[in-house]
Amino acid sequence: MADRILVIDDDEMNLKIAEYILKKKYEVILMSSGKKALEFLTTDVPDMILLDLHMPELDGLSVLKEIQKMDYMQEIPIVFLTADSERETEIKIFKAGAMDYIQKPFLAEVVLQRIGRLLELYHLQKFLQQEVDRKTQELNESNRRIKRLSTQVMMSLASAIDAKDAYTKGHSVRVAEYSCELARRMGKNSQEIEDIYYIGLLHDIGKIGIPTAIINKPGKLTEEEYAVIKSHPTIGAEILGNISELPDISIGAHWHHERYDGQGYPDGLIGLQIPEIARIIGTADAYDAMSSRRSYRDVLPQNVVRDEIAKGKGTQFDPVIAKHMLAMIDEDKEYKLREQ
Repeated sequence: MADRILVIDDDEMNLKIAEYILKKKYEVILMSSGKKALEFLTTDVPDMILLDLHMPELDGLSVLKEIQKMDYMQEIPIVFLTADSERETEIKIFKAGAMDYIQKPFLAEVVLQRIGRLLELYHLQKFLQQEVDRKTQELNESNRRIKRLSTQVMMSLASAIDAKDAYTKGHSVRVAEYSCELARRMGKNSQEIEDIYYIGLLHDIGKIGIPTAIINKPGKLTEEEYAVIKSHPTIGAEILGNISELPDISIGAHWHHERYDGQGYPDGLIGLQIPEIARIIGTADAYDAMSSRRSYRDVLPQNVVRDEIAKGKGTQFDPVIAKHMLAMIDEDKEYKLREQ
């Protein structure tokens, strides 16, 4: 299909000459004023515009300014037609954003060579942009597939972790969801909230290294057994420590059992020494532990859970995060935030 060239010139003779020169190679559209051309461009897009510099009503520079406001016309090459030979005219034309200019009177060979070169460049740029768009789309789809796969792997890991404990079905997902809501209330951005979800999802991954008999023991644990249980944060940090794409992913696993008053484990960190992510997940984890069934009790009543969070504010929990957790509880009139 031949390229379509719009020629805009108020001189009828110039239009006829341009048509005569161009029609053997191109489809030519003729317009005798800038106003008519602008109306035409609202419904049609040519491959190139040849634009007379000096015209009544709207001159070429004014027409160019209007064309530049049209988003869909940004890549179309615009070439001025002018009898001016002054250096200032050339500077003015290029500063306005035109790709080139052709001097009148027209020399057929010059016109065809210059237009052919500019159209070749235009089509090359168009092709390259299409290739960039195609490759970008392929890359985006590949990234989406990798992200979906990563999410599915993490969900499977979370399910495997929870499956070790007969009384923690869905625990990891709930902790991740509560952590996200806390992060949202704390003003975190969407990427931080997404990261916290994955970190919360794998916070208990260290339990993979704990014997099932200890995790599911119905009675009180011995000191030795409790020491084994307390090793799961360190095991989790070791498992997740080499994941470079999400460097903070080990933080939740490592320090979600630290306490704000320094009485937690494994490192006895105090207050703001505990990474904020771990403080968020630790609060969500404690809440879910109380609002879930255990081998020795059923789900605790909501008022009891609330009292425990309030009691732990500033001791077990970061007071700011505990405040947000209490607000979540108060808004949950039907006690939906629990194991169902």
